[in-house]
Amino acid sequence: MIISVLLYSLFYSCQVIDGVPEHNLWWNIGVHEGNDHKVSSYTFLNSGNQYEINEDSSQYCQSILKNLTTGQKQICLLHADHMPIVIQGASKSIEECQYQFQDRHWNCSTVKDGSVFGPVLNHANRETALVHAMFSAGVTYAVSRACKQGLLKSCTCSRSARPKNLPRDWSWGGCGDNIDYGYRFSRDFVDTPEKEIDPIIPYDSLINPNQTMIYGRRKIKFFKPGKLRRQINLHNNEVGRRAVYRLTRVVCKCHGVSGSCSLRTCYQQLPMFREVGGLLKEKYDGAIEVRYQRRLGELRSRDRRFVGPTKDDLIYFEESNFCEYNSRIGSLGTKDRQCNRISHGPDNCVTMCCGRGYNTVRKYIQEKCNCLLLAFAYLILSTANEY
Repeated sequence: MIISVLLYSLFYSCQVIDGVPEHNLWWNIGVHEGNDHKVSSYTFLNSGNQYEINEDSSQYCQSILKNLTTGQKQICLLHADHMPIVIQGASKSIEECQYQFQDRHWNCSTVKDGSVFGPVLNHANRETALVHAMFSAGVTYAVSRACKQGLLKSCTCSRSARPKNLPRDWSWGGCGDNIDYGYRFSRDFVDTPEKEIDPIIPYDSLINPNQTMIYGRRKIKFFKPGKLRRQINLHNNEVGRRAVYRLTRVVCKCHGVSGSCSLRTCYQQLPMFREVGGLLKEKYDGAIEVRYQRRLGELRSRDRRFVGPTKDDLIYFEESNFCEYNSRIGSLGTKDRQCNRISHGPDNCVTMCCGRGYNTVRKYIQEKCNCLLLAFAYLILSTANEY
């Protein structure tokens, strides 16, 4: 029992500043004051918002350095033009998280203390797993699209190999989203905070039972408890990148006189980011709770009916409950939240109110409807009553 308690406490032994894990401060750039810059000729993530990258993008590095680790600062200075894109990727990740979880107990509420989501992410729960994956996916997506738009000096359109099942008379080219570059940059930037502490840990060590860990010259077959949290973070970061990769598809455009489609040009294209968010939401619902198996030196599924997590499974170590207000874990509770009495989803009143009961409010609403604007500014309208 004493050993178990010791391992549990060591698991969460990471440096914390004002309740925020130091190596996760970079998430704050998604709500940074200066992220309203505009990028010319670039529509970010298929939205209507335009952002402009200035030639001297190093200003972004200067403004966000306090949120970056040593390794991320070096990446920022080497690739200053990437930082506006990273900022927008982080911002879009927050927006998508709030959209996907608006009807859940935990709805991705942000706080103003610099930690983005507050003390929720100090715990290795499924919410933290989701956020790691979402931010990693957001950076992957944003950088991949920016390459296609010609906004970055170190990448261009996709150069991926021609799919084997593509008909011979179809042309492979065009200007596709550079998912390969976006994946690599996201891996370097997003994973750096975890790898700086444990620089020799491989990405797939968590789910490869035959691989041993190497620290210097000494091989060990088990994870040190203080490093487990970072292994879980690395795994969930990878899940986010793989989600973008998995949803990237090949699209083709027709060319020819009068739409004859005598020639087809095909290329890689990212999905809508909403699809990525939806997939990660599904992975959140199916996340696997893991346990540390000392004899094998790996994390395994706590449910013994399953062998272990795959590279596409979100994993977590600690259960969470957001029904009641709890400032220690960052739970705002569900008191005074709106619920849907006739819904069969997670926003139904029984689930949202956690079985505590709910109050039904009946409102009488009168609003203008069926409006018709005629010549000479005559306006014809009727009144609709709604209960």
